[in-house]
Amino acid sequence: MSEDLARFEDVENPVMPYLRQERIPHIWCPGCGIGTTVNCFARALTESGLDLDKVSIVSGIGCTGRVAGYMRLDSFHTTHGRAIPFATGLKLANPRLKVVVYSGDGDLFAIGGNHFVHAARRNMDLTVICVNNSTYGMTGGQVAPTTPLGATQTTMPYGNFENPFNLPFLADACGAVYVARWTVFHVKQLTRAMKEALLKPGFTFIEVLAPCPTLYLRRNRLGDGVDQVKYYKEKSTIKHGADTKEVGLGFQSDIVVGKFVDRERPTWLDSMNQHFSKVLGTRFQPWGGSNGED
Repeated sequence: MSEDLARFEDVENPVMPYLRQERIPHIWCPGCGIGTTVNCFARALTESGLDLDKVSIVSGIGCTGRVAGYMRLDSFHTTHGRAIPFATGLKLANPRLKVVVYSGDGDLFAIGGNHFVHAARRNMDLTVICVNNSTYGMTGGQVAPTTPLGATQTTMPYGNFENPFNLPFLADACGAVYVARWTVFHVKQLTRAMKEALLKPGFTFIEVLAPCPTLYLRRNRLGDGVDQVKYYKEKSTIKHGADTKEVGLGFQSDIVVGKFVDRERPTWLDSMNQHFSKVLGTRFQPWGGSNGED
């Protein structure tokens, strides 16, 4: 073993302290992009300066839903599509917590779509990270709300004919205060976006495009995870502030990435406190605080 290699092996991976190492190896397939997003998330936590004892992560069901179980944080692996309602209850019960929802496109926008719409409308103080691999990766590769037109899936063997969601546009239209999209190729930008979303009050949303080599890529004959990351590199254009109506995704089409929305709105708790201060002369008092305490 060379001296350089020995020195390298003595360096602890900075991500490892954030993971439940007793649960490794993880379940994700070779070439899957979810692990890359976890790496970025751990580094964003490091840079954010947040007290990790006051950070909770909530997920639903699916491949990305397993993220909560691997993070060394207070975590909740909830029922299918219900991560946002669980997270909302957690945030309202203890407003001092930073609550992160980390799940997949099917979980958040199919069975969980209604919850996403209303949490964004209310501007609940949540950070929502959606790993979008355009399919249901854990349950067999069925068509998802994000599957591009023409892509083949187990439930669309002759190609998808249903228009997919444009997730940044949906989040923007519903009132999210921060909306960004990156791919697992853009690791530095994604880490920075996660940090910004964690530190910004209100409903913040990040879409992360990631490959599913086992089901989506193989069924569509698109190669492996490395091939898809090369596609992300070649086809992505960074356009900060782009009109979210114009950033929809097609099958192997050009990709617009960047920070699209960054605005200010009162959070749901702030709005409620302002309202009741006027109407009743009192404020919400979590944890039994006296009148006027946060």
